[in-house]
Amino acid sequence: MIIRRLALVVSLFECLLPCSSLPAQNANQDSTHPAAIVVDPGETSNGVYRNRFFGFSYRIRYGWLDRTDEMRDVSTDPRKSTVLLSLFERPPLARGSDVNSAIIIGAESLSSYPGLKNAAQYFGPISEVTDAKGMRPVNEPYEFPVDGKPIVRRDYMKQISGVAMHQSTLAMLSRGYVLSFTFIGNSDEEVQELIEFLRFGSPRKTAGNAPKASK
Repeated sequence: MIIRRLALVVSLFECLLPCSSLPAQNANQDSTHPAAIVVDPGETSNGVYRNRFFGFSYRIRYGWLDRTDEMRDVSTDPRKSTVLLSLFERPPLARGSDVNSAIIIGAESLSSYPGLKNAAQYFGPISEVTDAKGMRPVNEPYEFPVDGKPIVRRDYMKQISGVAMHQSTLAMLSRGYVLSFTFIGNSDEEVQELIEFLRFGSPRKTAGNAPKASK
């Protein structure tokens, strides 16, 4: 049975809080999953984040804040989990009348999820926390291939001071890890636009790629 535990990237709601920390990793191991090797954290250049270890890229919107280093620092064991990319439309402390749109990409070792056989099962353990944070699922996990990759998606909503926060989390299994992509925005349309910057293989060439997000 999959052990219910706090995941590295459960909900972007957690990451929107100032000085938030990531949950500690469960030390339990599962012999069905070999020990994961330390992942390549990837790199950003010319406004595009690339991760050759997992074979994907993400084009960064101009002016977005890159908080990857701050969030990665709290991960104590990179063999278990790591934040690959963390982007926010504005600083977490900056006030606004709408949702602070954001993106987090993370990887968690399959050894932290005994019995996990497919990406759809990943949404079982993380539902414990999304429910506790008031994130209401609007559908069951469903197949959502990106560039032919077998990815599973689930969508959520939460009302914050009368404003609707829309969140979508995509998950796939790759190289001994659960790879998760979480997007948050003010509408389903905005979330979908953020997802479309995700590519597997070579990133699409676009006119005037955005420069690297500010640190």
